[in-house]
Amino acid sequence: MSESSLKNVRCPDPFVPLFQQAEKNMEVFFKEMRTAPDQGEITIQGERYILARAATFSIQLQKILEEEYGRLAAEKIVYNLGRAAGTKDAEFFMRKMGLSQGPEALSAGPVHFAHAGWAFVDILEESDPSQDEEYFLLYDHPYSFEADSYLNEKISTNRPVCRMNAGYSSGWCQVAFGIELVAKEISCRARGDAQCRFVMAHPSRINQYTVAMKEKYDL
Repeated sequence: MSESSLKNVRCPDPFVPLFQQAEKNMEVFFKEMRTAPDQGEITIQGERYILARAATFSIQLQKILEEEYGRLAAEKIVYNLGRAAGTKDAEFFMRKMGLSQGPEALSAGPVHFAHAGWAFVDILEESDPSQDEEYFLLYDHPYSFEADSYLNEKISTNRPVCRMNAGYSSGWCQVAFGIELVAKEISCRARGDAQCRFVMAHPSRINQYTVAMKEKYDL
């Protein structure tokens, strides 16, 4: 693993050049942020963005949905909201930046993720992203807005809470690689673990990889 002047992401050495270019591209994109409170607008290169309190999405939204639909349904809805955002952002940036499907398209995701305030991304060495059902990604989200919200509010939980993080990353990577992907959080700072760690894989492989990584890291 190499730091290699990367500021917004960590990744295995073979991917460093791609992420260096992604950082340059996103730095240019986010430099053009314009705020116009008199019109109720925030734009970046003409694209409308919004600001929202992290706790609104990580805690209050989950609570409201649980009261209405139950815990399991609420968790699925939150995951799918993140997934929809990741899918559409990936489609937009692949077009805007002319990114090729595969690792090049992947590289823009974590950098945009960091600039937009979701989390930092640390892609671990075991990862082997490929354009087939053997795709495997193991990654941490230091500073996850969801975990931080729970910790800041001193809310205890016995399960992982970074569902929008998982959904966003799987949605982005599914578009980037052109294959169906899902993600699961296997450890979470909000419940007292050392890190927010995720496994991403094809649906046919996700349980296999999840079990293997939990055993490997004693989670």
